[in-house]
Amino acid sequence: MRRYKRPVSVLVLVHTPDLQVLLLERAAHPGYWQSVTGSQEAGERLPETAIREVAEETGIAASVDELHDWQITNSYEIFAEWRHRYAPGVLHNIEHVFALQLPAERPVAIAPGEHLNYCWLSWREAAAKCFSWSNRDAILMLPERLAEG
Repeated sequence: MRRYKRPVSVLVLVHTPDLQVLLLERAAHPGYWQSVTGSQEAGERLPETAIREVAEETGIAASVDELHDWQITNSYEIFAEWRHRYAPGVLHNIEHVFALQLPAERPVAIAPGEHLNYCWLSWREAAAKCFSWSNRDAILMLPERLAEG
């Protein structure tokens, strides 16, 4: 039996206290940059999904305690080229936003089949570089979110 992806995902902003943001370049679409993202697996809580995706896509080991759940969800239409991964008729995904603050920038180990490169950019530069509106909007909220504590 074919296993379809769940239309529930996480967006994890990996950043430093001075608002440097980690971006990853998609392998399937060179020039398309994004934060850590990924789909929830069956039986997984969303914070566990976020930590797993950070580890898989960057090699960064973090704990759920280090993660900040922004309590923000976005709904967006799944790109036509990726709909075959989902059950027939599934057209939209629900994305949950998290942040992970690291003490400083660090090298990361990207997932070769998934990403081509990574970079650390100031939050404004990172927001401008993202292809996804939800990713851009989340990065633009970062200074305010950090100020809230």
